[in-house]
Amino acid sequence: MSETTTISQPALTAKDFATDQEVRWCPGCGDYSILAQVQKIMPTLGIPKENIVIISGIGCSSRFPYYMETYGMHSIHGRATAIASGLKASRPELSVWIVTGDGDSLSIGGNHTIHLLRRNMDVNIMLFNNQIYGLTKGQYSPTSEEHKITKSSPFGSIDHPFNPLALAMGADATFIARTMDRDPKHLQQSLLRSHQHKGASFLEIYQNCNIFNDGAFEIFTEKASKPVETLFLEQGKPLVFGAKQEKGIRLEGFKPVVVELGNGISADDLWVHDEKDFYKAQILVRMFDSPTKEGHLPRPFGVFYETERPCYEEVMSLQLEEVIASKGKGNLDKLLRGNETWTIV
Repeated sequence: MSETTTISQPALTAKDFATDQEVRWCPGCGDYSILAQVQKIMPTLGIPKENIVIISGIGCSSRFPYYMETYGMHSIHGRATAIASGLKASRPELSVWIVTGDGDSLSIGGNHTIHLLRRNMDVNIMLFNNQIYGLTKGQYSPTSEEHKITKSSPFGSIDHPFNPLALAMGADATFIARTMDRDPKHLQQSLLRSHQHKGASFLEIYQNCNIFNDGAFEIFTEKASKPVETLFLEQGKPLVFGAKQEKGIRLEGFKPVVVELGNGISADDLWVHDEKDFYKAQILVRMFDSPTKEGHLPRPFGVFYETERPCYEEVMSLQLEEVIASKGKGNLDKLLRGNETWTIV
C-alpha cells in the first residue's frame, strides 16, 4: 500500500515578490512606497505567484511589472485595461492587477477604463494619480488643477480636471476607493479591500512626483495639515476628523456641512458612513476642492462605495455553456454570412 507524501510549501514573503531588476524611478518618487506595500500584501493573499498578473500601460507607474516577481506585461499606452479584460475573459482564475496613471487611464485610455468598469471584470485597478505627466517630463494631465503652469501650458492650463472617483461612479463601478502613497498602513488596507472585492475595483492612489509636481498632495500628508484636511472613511462610523477628532460632517439635506463637536452636538448627530449607499457616495466623491460658505470640506480617503453585480467573464462563460448545450458547436461560415444576403448583378 503506497503512502501519499504531502510537501509543504514555504511561506512567501515580500522578498519573494521582488525581482532582480534595478528600480529605475527618480529617488523620492511615491512609486517606491506603492511598490513596497504591494509586495508586502501579496504573500497574504494566498495566491500562487504564477496565478498573479500585473498589467500596465505607459508612464512612470507602468514600470511596475518589471519589479514584481509575477507574470506581467508592460503594454500599450492607455490599453492596459483592454489587455487585462482579454486576459481575464480567457483565464478567469487569474488574479489580475492593472497599474496605470492619471494620463494613461484617463486621457488616451479613458474610453477603455470606463467600459471595463461598466462591464465589471473581476480585476483590480490601481490608478497612480500624480496630477502630471512624469515620464514625458512635466506636461499637465487630465487631473491637473486649472491654471496649472507646465511645459505644455506655460500660461496656465484652461482645462477643467477630471475627478477620477466621480468618473468611476458615473461608469457604475462596483468598488471605489482612495488612498495615498505616504500612508503605508492605509495603502495596505486599501489594496487588501480591492483584492477582496469581486468585480472591478477602482483604487485611486495619490502619488507624489517629486520632480515635476512635488507637494501636490502635501496638504493631505504633512503632519500639521493632515488631521484637518483628510477624512478617513470607516464603515458604520460617523464622519469625524481633526487633530483631536473634534470636527464632524453633518448632512443638511444633501449638503455636507462641517460642525464642531460639543455644545450640544455629538457623534450621534453626524453622517454615518455606509459603503453600500449609492446616493451618499455621490456626495462623498464630490467633496473634492469644493469649499462652501459653511466651511472648507476635508478630502475623504477610504472605501466610498461597494456593491455586488455579476462579473462579465462569469456571465460570458455561462452564455457560452448554454449555447453549446442547446445548439452544439457553432458554424463560423453561417455566422459570417448572417441573415442578410445580397445578390449583385
